[in-house]
Amino acid sequence: MTSQAEDGPDTVAASRRSKITPEREREFFDAVLEQIRECGYDSVSMEGVATSTRCSKSTLYRQWGTKPQFVAAALRANRRVHFTGIDTGSLAEDLRQAARAAGAWSAKDTKLVSALGHAVIQDSELAQAVREALVHPEIAALEDILRRGVERGEIAADHPALPYVPAQIFGVLRARPVLEGCYADPDYLVRFVEAAVLPALGLSGGSGRSEATATGQPT
Repeated sequence: MTSQAEDGPDTVAASRRSKITPEREREFFDAVLEQIRECGYDSVSMEGVATSTRCSKSTLYRQWGTKPQFVAAALRANRRVHFTGIDTGSLAEDLRQAARAAGAWSAKDTKLVSALGHAVIQDSELAQAVREALVHPEIAALEDILRRGVERGEIAADHPALPYVPAQIFGVLRARPVLEGCYADPDYLVRFVEAAVLPALGLSGGSGRSEATATGQPT
């Protein structure tokens, strides 16, 4: 029988890494992220993931060493950019589309980020993985949407509200569950963009052109 010490991370991490297929790796990653969403980061263990995926915990330790490293790898593997491909030719409509996209994944990603909250503060590698997987790509895509609006002449490059659009959208995603006990779904986020984001940018709700441009006033 293998002792607990022999099955611990220090011993098995020194062993040769197992050959795991991409499909099996995806199963491990999906399992740990789903358990974090449902149970919280602190309640998730390598043993629990091993049980749910029908493998030995030594396999997980060989591959990833520690729980934070395992979760960081899962986050990076799940990196997706939900705002990619949004380019309607109108800044206002692009922002509405971004709102719909954000609302579609709001519950899943907001729950994950919230469940990781305290652990992220304590572990810098985990914090960096969260930023790389869930924050930076989305902000970069949103900034591309805003940049194209500037290039089309819909809004001035130095408009004071431009730098705060990502904070507005990501802020309401995180805040609504706390304030109202429910996630920011697509309809809610579109209404938020039309009531708060577009007016801050000086954009009308209909045409997608800035009010200053529509009236011939200098921007």
